[in-house]
Amino acid sequence: MARIGIIRCEKNETRCPLTGCINCLNTTVQGFERYDEAQLVGVFTCRCPGDHVVEMGKILKSKGAEAIHVCTCTFAHKEDGQWVSGRGFCDHVDDLLARIAQEADIACVKGSAHLPQGYRPESFG
Repeated sequence: MARIGIIRCEKNETRCPLTGCINCLNTTVQGFERYDEAQLVGVFTCRCPGDHVVEMGKILKSKGAEAIHVCTCTFAHKEDGQWVSGRGFCDHVDDLLARIAQEADIACVKGSAHLPQGYRPESFG
């Protein structure tokens, strides 16, 4: 069973309880379809400009996470009821994921629930 950590953006923390992300993780669909089974080990909220994100990655790893996913809202937005790549909450999500993967030595995945049509979750590390 894959043990997964999630990092989300502060800009969405009071609007989204992560229901979609957790449901997708539990049923291994959308951003979690690469796993046969998955278990959530923890969730962190990244605060701009992401100064503590590597430490969050290290803590999730110490709690047993084998991979960290960042929520889709960090890089995509909802438009006319559909999720579309671009204009997400974080302009430098790729840089943050690369830093976590390298400095915390853990696989990172860009995407969770509500993936834009045709989007394949990118992996870092």
